[in-house]
Amino acid sequence: MPPIHEKTIVDNANNTLTDFMKRLLCSLTLPAAFCIGAFAADITRPNILFTIADDWGLHAGAYGTRWVKTPALDRIAREGLLFQNAYTPMAKCAPSRAIVLTGRHLWQNEEAGNHLAYFPLTLKSWPETLMTKGWHMGFTGKGWGPGVANDASGNPRLITGKSFNARKTEPAATAMSNNDYAANFKDFLDDAPKDAPWCFWYGAHEPHRGYEFQVGVNKGGKKLTDIDRVPDYWPDNETVRHDMLDYAFEVEHVDTHLGRMIGELERRGLLDNTLVIVTSDHGMPFPRVKGYAYHDSNHVPLVIRWPRGVRSPGRSIEDFVDFTDIAPTLLDYAGIAWPDSGMMPITGKTWRPILESSKSGRVVPERDHVLIGKERADVGRPNNGGYPIRGIVTADHLYLRNYEPGRWPAGNPETGYLDTDGSPTKSLILDLGRANRADRYWQLNFGMRPAEELYELRTDRDCVHNLANDATHAERITALRGRMESMLKAQGDPRMGGRGQVFDQYTPTNGDGFYEKFMRGEKLNAGWVNPTDFEKQPVIPKQ
Repeated sequence: MPPIHEKTIVDNANNTLTDFMKRLLCSLTLPAAFCIGAFAADITRPNILFTIADDWGLHAGAYGTRWVKTPALDRIAREGLLFQNAYTPMAKCAPSRAIVLTGRHLWQNEEAGNHLAYFPLTLKSWPETLMTKGWHMGFTGKGWGPGVANDASGNPRLITGKSFNARKTEPAATAMSNNDYAANFKDFLDDAPKDAPWCFWYGAHEPHRGYEFQVGVNKGGKKLTDIDRVPDYWPDNETVRHDMLDYAFEVEHVDTHLGRMIGELERRGLLDNTLVIVTSDHGMPFPRVKGYAYHDSNHVPLVIRWPRGVRSPGRSIEDFVDFTDIAPTLLDYAGIAWPDSGMMPITGKTWRPILESSKSGRVVPERDHVLIGKERADVGRPNNGGYPIRGIVTADHLYLRNYEPGRWPAGNPETGYLDTDGSPTKSLILDLGRANRADRYWQLNFGMRPAEELYELRTDRDCVHNLANDATHAERITALRGRMESMLKAQGDPRMGGRGQVFDQYTPTNGDGFYEKFMRGEKLNAGWVNPTDFEKQPVIPKQ
């Protein structure tokens, strides 16, 4: 054994004291669970590849989906961790991504809790923090949005880093992006300083709509019979199956570019010290999924690979985690304590205890639930109204509280149900409803909702059988509601203090006063829905 010099002893003592002071500062300013792993492991600070797709539900080979081929994601799951219970707290692009960036719930993010939002100056993102700490931070594709994120001078903020979007390629199908994401990642790596850590945000535009109809069969080589199950809230027919396969084609495009990025890291010898995170901002862009608050709306894929930091790779994790956890996790592994980040207080908790455990299943016992919700997902209701929801998800149940059950949940019929993207599936279900307003599929996707909903997830994963009116579940509803509201009050949710109307009062960045202008006869273009989505005859609400 080599001799231990006096300087080594002094340095070790100083490091121990510094570590103690960091832990003390952390304990005074952060939630206890964020401090569990902070500064605990002697691990080389990783580079970070953060992948977030646009509208990708829980459909991948690693999750047992046979009609979507995802070899890159599947590899990351095999060589890392597969999370079974990962959620976004709000199933719409801008507010979901704001939660990712801030570590705070939508009801804590002011205007950024809505879609089509202005990102408040009071909120700082973790990419902005990394840049102030000397990180090389860049993105390709979609960062945060849609919305406006400007600094105090009116200039665009680098809210997800420097743009790397110059490389283009031939679109794989009509309406798909021509962004060569993987080539832009290569440019980012070429641009990275030698001695600086880096973080790259791969924000695929896919599988956001629109789709080239029947591209899954015509170009993807798929068959309608590949799909083993259509969700119970849609009709099972050729139109819906084609729509699902077209979605699958675009998911596979995301995975292809991810695979190329992994290959580039391997060629450069960087893969093993890169923390790779793959997820999506919310569920698929179909009726009763994107923009809603059901299980398929908020349940997202999540896989993580990092050989130097993930113990016992290949584990399946059943802890309930959500997007508020991403910011504290990345700050933790970047070695940045929250007090040094310049960010608003963080609600989420670091995933370090999960990554550094050797256990599968539930690792952290208290991670037995997530909170979800919704405010304004899109315009199209009177006075820019949203459809406010709060909910709690556990292994057994989904409980939802609808605070304005007199409003149309998917948006007003006369303005096209704007909370739901236009699609062949949407058009089909709307036609069923026009023929018969009692149609089951129309009621499930576009009909009015009661004030409370309760679903048994083990037997009703599609959430089509509301148990809230069953007296035998009254005690369970009371318990779930009480637990949810207690946490929301602690987090300062305006709705818990009777101030929920503030979310309707925030001005949208696009479509302000859409309902009133449309009803006055102005010709308006809602480019995310089909012209036939607008109801020509009044629809009478049915509770």
